[in-house]
Order: sequence, then C-alpha cells, then structure tokens
Amino acid sequence: MSGLAYQLGETLRSLRKNTAMVVSVVLVTFISLGFVGAAALMQMQVNQMTDDFYDRLEVSVFLCTDESAQSACPTGPVTDGQRSSIEEMLDDGAASQYVESWRHESQQEALENFQESRGDSVRAANVTADDMPESFRLLLEDPEEYPVVTELFAAVPGVESVADQQEILDQIFGILNGLTVVVLIIAAVMILCTVLLVSTTIRLSAFSRRRETSIMRMVGASKSMIRVPFIVEGVVAAVLGSLLACAATWVIAEFLLGQWLSEQVVGIAFIGGADSWIVMPGLVLLAGLLAGLSSWVTVRKYLRV
Repeated sequence: MSGLAYQLGETLRSLRKNTAMVVSVVLVTFISLGFVGAAALMQMQVNQMTDDFYDRLEVSVFLCTDESAQSACPTGPVTDGQRSSIEEMLDDGAASQYVESWRHESQQEALENFQESRGDSVRAANVTADDMPESFRLLLEDPEEYPVVTELFAAVPGVESVADQQEILDQIFGILNGLTVVVLIIAAVMILCTVLLVSTTIRLSAFSRRRETSIMRMVGASKSMIRVPFIVEGVVAAVLGSLLACAATWVIAEFLLGQWLSEQVVGIAFIGGADSWIVMPGLVLLAGLLAGLSSWVTVRKYLRV
C-alpha cells in the first residue's frame, strides 16, 4: 500500500511541477478526440438518415402525356386501359410482391406539389397542369429491390419513364461520408500530435527528476515503482482531455443536432445527446491506450533503470 501511495504522490507532484505541459496535453487531446467524436456523430447521423430515407424511398412511375416525346411514348398519352393494367400489376401482378403501398398522383396534384415546393418562384407560376406528368408513387417492401421494379415497368405501355430517389440519396450520403473522412484525417493528425506531446512531456519530466531516479535506483527501488508514476502522468493528462472531448460531443449531439438542426430542418430524424453516450467510452479508452503506450515507450527509451 505504501508503494501505491508513493506512486500516486509522485504522479501528483509531477503533474503540479509540469503544469504547462500537462495543460498542453489536455488541450491537444481534447481537440483531437473532439474531432474523433464529431466524426463518429456524423457517421451515426448518416446511418440514421440512410435508414430513415430508405424506409420512405419512393419509385415514381411516370405516365405518358400529350407533352411526352414520341420515342418514349410511341402510342401517345396513357389510356384508361393502360392505367388499369398498371394498377393490376401493383395490386395482384408481378410488381405486387415488391410494393408495400402505392398512390396515384394526377397532373393537377403534381402541379400543386411542385408549386408548394417552389414557393412563389417565377417558374412555378408559369407551369400548368399539362406540363406535369401523371405518375404512380410506389413505396417498396425492400428499397434495394428498386432495380427490379424499374425493369418491370420500363417497357409497360403507357409508361414514359421510371425514376427513384436512390441516385440523389447516394450523392448526398457520398458527400456526408466524404466529410466524415476529412474529419477523421484531421483527427488522426491531431492524435499524432497528442502522442508526440505526451512523449515530450514524459521526457522532460524524466529529465527534471533524473537525480531522484538515480537515488531510487541506489536504494533498490523496482523498475515498476520508478516508471509507473511517469506513465500514469501521461494517462491522467490524456484522460482529462478525453473527458472534455466527451462533454463537447454531448453538447454537439444534444444542442446542435438534437435541438437546433432538428428545428431548422424538418423531416429529418437527428440523433440526440443520448446517442453520444455510445461514443464517449471509446474516446476515454482511446485516450488512455494512446497515452499509456506512448508513455511506456518513452519511459523505456529515455529512463534507464
């Protein structure tokens, strides 16, 4: 017990003696793991948005109109019989096994939706119902089956084209995933800075206490008794920084995503503060492991016992 008390006392004394360097380690660890936490939150948000959007992913079957190109609609505008055949495909035909639900959108409804989405723009004011396509909106059982549904309706008489939101969503999620990678690269650079700073701090601490270390060797102190306080010093400083990063992660998830963005962007499910608790243990563990490893390597290299 006396050995443990001595090691703790030496660690606290060293932390007080090297306050400036310890504060530097805490701040750099806070910033680096803050980036790691932000990247983890971004990926969690992307995953949640992916699941949410895929659950609402619609396939649009656009029907031929008077304005359709001859190449796409050689038989002219869709007839009542063709429209009924498409409805039969959706209810009891080949497409029914892939479709969870469907709705018909008339040209007038398409115009109203278009004008509502565009507001008071000049283009919306000049568009008429005849300019808008009639369509069937399909919600799929499995969104990944959209290529099969597209193929089923592509050659059906009365159908001008089949479109889905997959390509747009892929572009959005590609951008978000790219931002996550950029944040992770910045975090990796900052973590490297943290490791180097921890090593430098331990080296300076070992150098300033070289006389005490020599005396301890002469009186027969074990290697672990001499080395452990230096290692604990680095771990304590890094863990303190990781706790600040955990707090920042919670603030971002709770207030930026869970409250502010959810009020600004309606229709998207955002993560909240509770989700950040999944990330926090990893940040603390990462800080402890990196600081412990770098401190151990530095002590073995520069502290001869």
